Amino acid sequence: MDEIQKKLVSPSKASHEDILGRIISYTCIAAIIILVVSILYFITSRGIATFTNDHVNLWRFLSGTDWNPGSLDAKGNPQVGALPMIVTSFSVTVLAALVATPFAIAVALFMTDIAPKTGARFLQPVIELLVGIPSVVYGFIGLTVIVPAIRQLFGGTGSGILAGTIVLFVMVLPTITSLSVDALKAVPGYFRSASLALGATRFQTIYKVLLRAAMPRLLTAIIFGMARAFGEALAVQMVIGNAALMPHNLITPTSTLTSQLTTNIGNTIMGTLPNNALWSLALILLLMSLVFNLLIRFIGKRGTINS
Repeated sequence: MDEIQKKLVSPSKASHEDILGRIISYTCIAAIIILVVSILYFITSRGIATFTNDHVNLWRFLSGTDWNPGSLDAKGNPQVGALPMIVTSFSVTVLAALVATPFAIAVALFMTDIAPKTGARFLQPVIELLVGIPSVVYGFIGLTVIVPAIRQLFGGTGSGILAGTIVLFVMVLPTITSLSVDALKAVPGYFRSASLALGATRFQTIYKVLLRAAMPRLLTAIIFGMARAFGEALAVQMVIGNAALMPHNLITPTSTLTSQLTTNIGNTIMGTLPNNALWSLALILLLMSLVFNLLIRFIGKRGTINS
């Protein structure tokens, strides 16, 4: 009885460890929150300087097609039209996702329902290898193989949205595939058993049961892949052409938000209009990342409710 009272009165070793663990956890959480808030404040404060300090019209910045921050147009306005980079970024992102999604879902179905053992044995190492390859390697392959092939087939320089789409397709394929595999594995096994027991074929089970049940998670995988493609810089920079021009087709040189940033941010002076305009492009990237995260959370909540 005395020992029990002593344990209840005096804190045990386990309680000390629990308190220490909580302190460490809360400290790490606070550090992460401070870091995220600092990044948001830093990029936002510098991104809005284009409009507060340099008095650039927001609509003209988003809808303008001329990008040359160091000079003025005929009306005396700075040429900081970001529309070509915005259009190109969305174009390569959407096209890469559209091309990669059928391949990714097909590979995921092969690994989970058609030939799980064979898929795990041969395809899983390939997916892991594709994930581990650095971006510069993809860009170098695109520059030395894809760009010359496009130049030979369609003419022009070979650089442009088509080359960027092909490179990003290979880069986002393992991301969408891995998440699609997890999405299909999360479907309860009795869904498959019940469908087959009712006389459905394998294709009918996949199309009408598995894909529909896993659709919210599959959409999340696609959005993750789009976020990965939208923020890619180095590989796209090497094949896109880096010309801040409105793209008229898929094989004309153009520029994305990330390629414009990586190309010119080191050649500008802090606090000047060219530098502030680039930070405004970074702010657009940040806002789009937040939009992708909100979409993922929204779709994830709907998938949880529906399941």
